[in-house]
Amino acid sequence: MNFEIKSINTDGTFEGFASLFGREDLGRDVIEPGAFSESLVDRGASGIKMLLQHDPNQPIGVWEELQELPRGLYARGKLMMDVARAREVLSLMIAGALDGLSIGFRTIKARKSDNGAVRHIEKVDLWEISVVTFPMQPLARVSAVKKHGNLSEIDDIALSLKVLQAAKMFQTSTPKG
Repeated sequence: MNFEIKSINTDGTFEGFASLFGREDLGRDVIEPGAFSESLVDRGASGIKMLLQHDPNQPIGVWEELQELPRGLYARGKLMMDVARAREVLSLMIAGALDGLSIGFRTIKARKSDNGAVRHIEKVDLWEISVVTFPMQPLARVSAVKKHGNLSEIDDIALSLKVLQAAKMFQTSTPKG
């Protein structure tokens, strides 16, 4: 797994990568660098909705910062603690039960790979980014949720164990060539 919880804060602020460039998702799409640039200029972070599970009836917060970085679309947002569902989402994030991020968009420009199996998305109209249970891009995850400052030493040990367990599972599930 390529994600890390750095800190947790009950104000509802969190961050992560909503999309990773150059990585095939479960739908056989690859988002290319620059795909979000025009949409981010046109809408800004405040024009992109934060939803739960892509449900337009469940807005749970606001995006404070969205930017394309070399790795992908970085997102920093804040859950609205006055909204009951947002408080539930924060609790689930802290527990590690809910950590996926997923984008909702309209494709503007794409091309097929040479064999036609993969769609390379070059330009999108980004509508929303959702906190989800199962993202189409498995590595699109919340990487930090803030809670009372820094992690305690016990939390650091627990996180290290989780990372080692995930690495061990990955090694045993990877086909040997």
